[in-house]
Amino acid sequence: MEFPDLGKHCSEKTCKQLDFLPLKCDACEEVFCKNHITYDQHKCTSSYKKDVQVPVCPLCNTPIPVRRGETPDIVVGAHMDRDCKYNPTQQKQRIFTNKCLKEGCKRKEMMKLVCNQCHGNFCIKHRHPLDHDCKGGGRSISKAGYAAIMRASESNFRPTGSNKMSSNWYLERNRYKLKCG
Repeated sequence: MEFPDLGKHCSEKTCKQLDFLPLKCDACEEVFCKNHITYDQHKCTSSYKKDVQVPVCPLCNTPIPVRRGETPDIVVGAHMDRDCKYNPTQQKQRIFTNKCLKEGCKRKEMMKLVCNQCHGNFCIKHRHPLDHDCKGGGRSISKAGYAAIMRASESNFRPTGSNKMSSNWYLERNRYKLKCG
């Protein structure tokens, strides 16, 4: 033989295969082939050191401590019978509760998006006054709002394929500057 020290034999009594890429069990630290490396396949006596699982109650989502040698299903069942703090009357509250007030829109949002003019609650799509036909107190739109409207309508004035803004946009912008000061 050319390389007598190369590889190791599988520690499983029924296997003893010579493996040139042996794997070491992290619990019992014995060497195994790829077919016997899992805890179940070589019946590892030290698997309790590494294979620790904490079951969670399916009702109250509380981790349940399990002692060595106890069956997790029985312990969780006992918890559900005695200590579980689950109350079916306190069902999980829905996150998306803020309904859009735009007529015909059925969207709900996680956060309130209140219009500054009419103080109504709207979805992201209808949050701007022009998007929900705002009939608010007649206050003027802020500079940032006007700029957003102009950017949105800019594509209507700009010829396709052109990087230059049309003169209509500049006229509108200058008119706004004169109006707002």
